[in-house]
Amino acid sequence: MDKTEVKFGEWIEKGFNLYKENFGLLILASLVAVLLSSVSLGVLVGPMFAGMVLITLHLLDKKEPKPQVGDIFKGFNFFLNSFLFFLVWGIGLIVACSILSLVPCIGFLVAIFLVYAVQTALMFALFLIVDKERAFWPASMESFEKVKSNFWMFLALSVVAGLIGSIGSIACGIGVFITIPIQICILAVAYREVFGEIETPAVETPPPLEDKPSSDSGTTEEKRSSDTNGSDEPTQPG
Repeated sequence: MDKTEVKFGEWIEKGFNLYKENFGLLILASLVAVLLSSVSLGVLVGPMFAGMVLITLHLLDKKEPKPQVGDIFKGFNFFLNSFLFFLVWGIGLIVACSILSLVPCIGFLVAIFLVYAVQTALMFALFLIVDKERAFWPASMESFEKVKSNFWMFLALSVVAGLIGSIGSIACGIGVFITIPIQICILAVAYREVFGEIETPAVETPPPLEDKPSSDSGTTEEKRSSDTNGSDEPTQPG
């Protein structure tokens, strides 16, 4: 597999610019996502963040009409796969980290590395669920296949984006809805660069129909011509 280039600084810069250009919309959408995810005890975290991804990609692609805050609820179109994505991988990480933490000294460090490694491997999975309507497992595997070709650079990008997204949690979690959109914007830029846009099949325009004289009109013209010729003949005396 060809090594996927990671444009580290460029993607982060473009992500910040996308965030700044759509600051108000992203903050309000993120606030709705965080609040509903918290109130539902995590049940709605999948569809809410699927909605965030959808809005961010539409802003990045400059699609018209421009997305609205209410578009975050379109994430429910991907409810099952986004829910399973967070549930399966979340439980898997909790179990794995709990086991690793039992190992003295290095267990805790290995658990931290595992979290960042899995987060990196799956960094594009939710985007694939939303953008290409993949099921959660194929989306996870497709993300991993792309990332593994240049894993360490993708790991660095994932760690930086994750740290930026979690800065808001310092203030008792209040600022999370402000910083999470930055992380999503950075990953959205990276996703578009790596996977590209969905190709819309070209619609072939049928060739214009040629005007052909109908057989009826031809017959009529011939009849008129014969009538005219017949009327021109001299009348013989009886």
